[in-house]
Amino acid sequence: MGLVKILEYEMKCPVCGNVFKVSDYLYEAPLFGQIIISSGVCLNCGYKWSEERLASSNKPIRITYRVDKIDDLNAIVIRSPVAVVKVPELGLELKPSYYSQGYITTVEGLIQDFYDKLLFLCSNASDGNECFEKIVMLEKALRVDYPYTIVIEDLSGISKILSDKAVVEEILVEDNGSIR
Repeated sequence: MGLVKILEYEMKCPVCGNVFKVSDYLYEAPLFGQIIISSGVCLNCGYKWSEERLASSNKPIRITYRVDKIDDLNAIVIRSPVAVVKVPELGLELKPSYYSQGYITTVEGLIQDFYDKLLFLCSNASDGNECFEKIVMLEKALRVDYPYTIVIEDLSGISKILSDKAVVEEILVEDNGSIR
């Protein structure tokens, strides 16, 4: 299925207040499933806006993946925009925000992303020693100097780690939003 227009509407431009035309499209994205792509343009001031979001979701899941050897870094990771990524051995957790987007990377890319974010945060941290200790641990994780675990908790059920080693289990979500 290609790009299919499903809706077109007008609203007030957030910049100039004139007519802002928005079109919504449905698209079948490989590995993610159906997504909605919205794009808008103001015919007066030229302001442009776009957004991508999942069109549907599955049951909430937890994916556990053990990294024991260098080849384990090559597994493909598909992270949905709502997934939480954890590396328990390092005390690291990446939570989604309102503007989070899904992405496709490798386990190595995931660890490198943690490394890059932490390096930036450490440069502005008041307690640099503890922060830089985690940087050293991530450098070792990139070389697989020790085994560690990647855990992805995804309420949309879309995330995947493409490997026979990945363990996927359904998770229960309490009424208050906490995960069991």
